[in-house]
Amino acid sequence: MPYDPQKHHRRSIRLKGYNYTEAGAYFVTICTKAWQCLFGNVVNGEMQLNSLGYIAFHCWQTIPYHFPYIELDIFVVMPNHIHGILIITDNPVEARHCLALNQHSEGNPEQFGKPVRGSISTVIGSYKSVVSKRINIILQTKGQSIWQRNFYEHIGREQKALDNIQEYIVNNPQRWADDPENPQANSDIQDYLFDIPF
Repeated sequence: MPYDPQKHHRRSIRLKGYNYTEAGAYFVTICTKAWQCLFGNVVNGEMQLNSLGYIAFHCWQTIPYHFPYIELDIFVVMPNHIHGILIITDNPVEARHCLALNQHSEGNPEQFGKPVRGSISTVIGSYKSVVSKRINIILQTKGQSIWQRNFYEHIGREQKALDNIQEYIVNNPQRWADDPENPQANSDIQDYLFDIPF
């Protein structure tokens, strides 16, 4: 079937018109493709990372090296997703990217599929790419993305909301048995992602 832009398009879940290079705290959720549990298991309320989980964990920790304007806050690698808070501290300076990405001039609004240097989308895209590449080497697969095509984010504008998100992330492993992202749970994943108390 030939490409038809009227039928074959993806809807952006980013906030329309928001400048995702703006300083602030961003709560990010990234899910594995088909919610596969690739990164380990939760045992007695604690996440036990496997070798793929350590790759996801280590690459997350190195984000500030590649993007010096990003600070890490609390994060957790779960069996099939990652929750974390990324803080943009100021206007981005020239970033040392993990992988080459298409860069656009400053002042261009972020568009779906066209990341802007310094945006959360660019940081997450780079992170997802490098994790996929390293995991492909281990699994001896080539060019396979381990991630869903998008990610979820919430912009933390107030301290109380940020406190709630931090608590949610810290407690995520203890709630794994009831987590809708757990393949053994029987809830709707999409609804769950929007029910987090901000």
